[in-house]
Amino acid sequence: MHKHIDLTNKTILISRTDSIGDVVLTLPVCVWLKMQYPSVRILFFGCTYTKPIIECLPDVDEVLDWKEFENMPLQERISRLKAYAVDVIVHVFPRKEIASMARKAGIPYRIGTSHRPFHFLTCNIRPNFTRKKSDLHESQLNFELFRLFGVKELPSLTTISTWMEHFKAPSVELPTELITFLQDHTKTVILHPKSQGSALEWGIENYVSLANQLIAAGFGVVFTGTENEGLQFRSHLPQHTSCIDTTGKLTLQQLIALIAQVDGLVACSTGPLHIVGVLGKRACGLYSPRKPIHPGRWKALGNGVKIFVFDENCPVCAKKKGCNCIEKIAVEKVYQALID
Repeated sequence: MHKHIDLTNKTILISRTDSIGDVVLTLPVCVWLKMQYPSVRILFFGCTYTKPIIECLPDVDEVLDWKEFENMPLQERISRLKAYAVDVIVHVFPRKEIASMARKAGIPYRIGTSHRPFHFLTCNIRPNFTRKKSDLHESQLNFELFRLFGVKELPSLTTISTWMEHFKAPSVELPTELITFLQDHTKTVILHPKSQGSALEWGIENYVSLANQLIAAGFGVVFTGTENEGLQFRSHLPQHTSCIDTTGKLTLQQLIALIAQVDGLVACSTGPLHIVGVLGKRACGLYSPRKPIHPGRWKALGNGVKIFVFDENCPVCAKKKGCNCIEKIAVEKVYQALID
């Protein structure tokens, strides 16, 4: 039984190869580790898509791109990982291939939850806790995997939000059209209608209604999303000089840089909402009260975050059945939160 692992002058690899929001909510453990062990070297296993997010946190010393490893023959993967001389790997997002590779690379301490059967073959430290039934926030739950490094009590969301002030937007050039748009508007809000299927959505009609109210109040409105998402709602957008469609036109680095320059953002439980939260901007998050996708588990970090649900006690959501009550959140309430 391991009682404590001292990370002084050691190398730790944190593995989280899923989506933007999940990665953002894992970054606080990196800040905490550096505060506890200033000499620790932190590596972060991410995917190609989320690499720009991880690079916004200076506490992470190096980002490893899982896609690059995936394309290597197995023996080369193992040799590459061995070269990093990792002392500890923490599987925040369980992935069988990475867990197996870490064991074959001979990493001394391999930490993964006991609720994954393959961890019994690949991990030698298996904390026993469950995420599904917990009322804790995802960012707090991540700390359960770091108990052996000195976590005695799970930090509060206020404390975690303060730590994420370390998160800094990159200095990248935005498209000329967008730079001009920002210069022409003293107040700008991003509306991000879609979620790539990761969350329940508010509906494009609500976003368009909100956009029209914001434009009438003198705001510039920027719609963001992927090209495929833009194809789904582009034809519905207001045809106005104070509304600009950037779907499919921005890299993730540019999106982060844009978020850092606007006054607020409206989205459901998706990556951009988590980004705007940790950048300290006003964020309006639209959520379903249904567990486990409710805001208690997944709300964005940050002091400027305001959360909206239609009915916290929705009887359909309580039964975990399909419910679109999120679409009933009043446009006026979100609008007021943006202009107050």
